[in-house]
Amino acid sequence: MSTKFPRLAAVAVLTLALAGGASAVVAEPAAPTGGHPDARPLVLGHRGASGYRPEHTLASYELAARMGADYIEPDLVTTSDGVLVARHEPEIGGTTDVADHPEFAARRTTKSLDGVATTGWFAEDFTLAELKTLRAKERIPDLRQENTIWNGRERVPTLQEVIDLARRLSRELHREIGIYPETKHPTYFRKQGLALEPKLVQILNRNGLNRPGAKVFVQSFEVSNLKALDRELRVPLVQLTSSAGAPFDFVDTGDPRTYADLVTAAGLREVARYADGVGPEKVQVIPRDAAGNLTTPTALVRDAHAAGLQVHPYTFRAENNFLPTNLRSSADPREYGNLFAELAAYLAAGIDGFFTDNTDIGVAAR
Repeated sequence: MSTKFPRLAAVAVLTLALAGGASAVVAEPAAPTGGHPDARPLVLGHRGASGYRPEHTLASYELAARMGADYIEPDLVTTSDGVLVARHEPEIGGTTDVADHPEFAARRTTKSLDGVATTGWFAEDFTLAELKTLRAKERIPDLRQENTIWNGRERVPTLQEVIDLARRLSRELHREIGIYPETKHPTYFRKQGLALEPKLVQILNRNGLNRPGAKVFVQSFEVSNLKALDRELRVPLVQLTSSAGAPFDFVDTGDPRTYADLVTAAGLREVARYADGVGPEKVQVIPRDAAGNLTTPTALVRDAHAAGLQVHPYTFRAENNFLPTNLRSSADPREYGNLFAELAAYLAAGIDGFFTDNTDIGVAAR
């Protein structure tokens, strides 16, 4: 079993005062609670505070930190010249203004992304200098129209820029802001000769973050790259899972196992041989019935804890579109429902942390 999991500093939020779109946070240590042995459940800023700013921008990460996130989460893809940048997917047409740049029109193409034909513009077809000429935009404007006011204001950040931001904010806020990077589509990038993992290890080493106790998690939906990273990294690793499908490296090599196999009691014991936590899709922790209402928790949290794993489910969002039916405020998918109630159910189930687009609500719920 992996033994790299650091003792995590805990914070209890005493004051949340909204000012200028951000929250001022006063924090102090809190006693351990629930199923987490070392700290209160972690609030993980999913792509930053992406409920309020376009995802994977420095503005989104900064707002999440100021709202009280313990960690900010950059998803990692690579440029053609081997620089790790924060985007949710290799395809950047949905999150940048690349379509408005006629000089890049010819780079629109179709690629097989984990077996799915995907058309658009891909980060690995751009140098960092070219990517920096683009501007970020809101990925789901139909649901988050307010976020579109930020379109065009932010560039695509590098992983190093995210680390630098976390360090600056740690000094300013007098509490350490962690990073929780995800390697996106590792097999896809490896087959193009652009493996993400060596660059990630290099950056963590260069920044003094590859050590026990560093406030870093590394996560992946694939398995083989986490096993390889377990031999090189001294920070905790997290196996992501989904309610459907299988890790693409399994699919690619003909391994018949699925994500459902990984979250059985036996599967979780196997995960614990190379990882320190599991990041399940939230319905794997508390399923929904045919009407979309929350039911009762599965054995996942109990079995993961028995295997020595932390549990960090994803993704908690305030809009009705993402909430259980019985916690929606109306039929309008854009309106806010009762995210507090959803989080309360998961916290009662013993989770050790959670990914949320709405950091302020997550902090207050905790």
